[in-house]
Amino acid sequence: MLAETPIVFALVGVAAYTVLAGADFGAGVWTLVPGGGRASRAATQDHARHAMGPVWEANHVWLIFVLVVCWTAYPVAFASIASTLVVPLFLAAVGIILRGTAYALRGTLDAQPGRRAIDDVFALSSVLTPFALGAVAGAIASDRVPVGNAAGDLVTSWLNPTSILVGTLAVAVSAYLAAVYLSADARRMGEPDLEHDFRVRALASGVVTGALAVAGLFVLRADARPLWDGLTGGLGLLMVAVSAVAGLATFFLVGRDRFEASRASAALAVAALVAGWAVAQRPRLLTGLTVEQAAAGRSTLIAIVVSVAVGAVLLVPSLLLLFRLFLRGRLDFGGERGAPAEPVAPVAITARGSGPPAMVALGLLVAGVVLTVVVGSGWALAVGVLCLCGTAVMGALLAVSGEEDDDRAPGGSEPLSR
Repeated sequence: MLAETPIVFALVGVAAYTVLAGADFGAGVWTLVPGGGRASRAATQDHARHAMGPVWEANHVWLIFVLVVCWTAYPVAFASIASTLVVPLFLAAVGIILRGTAYALRGTLDAQPGRRAIDDVFALSSVLTPFALGAVAGAIASDRVPVGNAAGDLVTSWLNPTSILVGTLAVAVSAYLAAVYLSADARRMGEPDLEHDFRVRALASGVVTGALAVAGLFVLRADARPLWDGLTGGLGLLMVAVSAVAGLATFFLVGRDRFEASRASAALAVAALVAGWAVAQRPRLLTGLTVEQAAAGRSTLIAIVVSVAVGAVLLVPSLLLLFRLFLRGRLDFGGERGAPAEPVAPVAITARGSGPPAMVALGLLVAGVVLTVVVGSGWALAVGVLCLCGTAVMGALLAVSGEEDDDRAPGGSEPLSR
């Protein structure tokens, strides 16, 4: 179990990156084709960028997290992947850099020719990056990455039917998630034309994504038979079914203008796909290499588990608070887009973050460290991992419990500071 714990962490990171950063990439995709709706081209592009503003850099935390966990816990597998798939990984890195640069520069260029070029770079890199990362996933899933330094083909390892399918599906999923999220943002900001346009885009991209997913099963049957077998039986089939049901639920919710609920169902559909891939490939990590064989030493794995748990106490509450503020409009610009923001009253911090919940979180942290590091075997290891995960959950609850609710009744607990 210890050898598989870091891969679970990595898969959680992959799912989070796909759902969160994927939506950001999708927003960039919609800036490439912004016309054809009620809202103007400029309004559509501005809405997509505005929605990304407070969170786009934070989403890359998950990519860094996945890379660090993988190269520390599974060094041989990481070296094999990085060397054989150096081309798509390089393309993804270039896309991330160009995209970030274009996003930062766009607001400083007033000249129309220069701004249009920046817009094009931003949009194209938003397509390139998810495609390249999807191609990497497709190469691993189709067993085209053998163990060894650049042991696989540098071209066909990622330019093959499965990789092209997964890369294309990654772009489609990103556009789909972005359209769903941007519909909800448009409603929250009181933009009916943008809400209508992105609702239509969400429905259309949902149909395209679903069709690609169904067609992709036949590609997997012909090109990646072990993955096909894993996805069409047992727990893998269950994950595919969960993803399909969640996708249909999202389509229904968007059609009924239930955008907030559709956020969660869309994220579930994507996360279930990631889980299905993991289940279908288990216990194989690369060709001829299982997760157990690829894992680092016991002391390294224990250090990773403890580090992730302790880090989650800081990271997860911070990200939850960021997204909560963003989704409640506390980070929106005031007035016209691009205008200076109206002053926002500081968030009240109450005393609810102390007392028994804090003691429970501390107790779980101590118990988790003792059980994983000191005892570290059998049931103790399993319980220790659960305690450390519980610490992260309690930390998240403590972080967001201090935020003052918008509908909080007068006469509530007094804030400690303002």
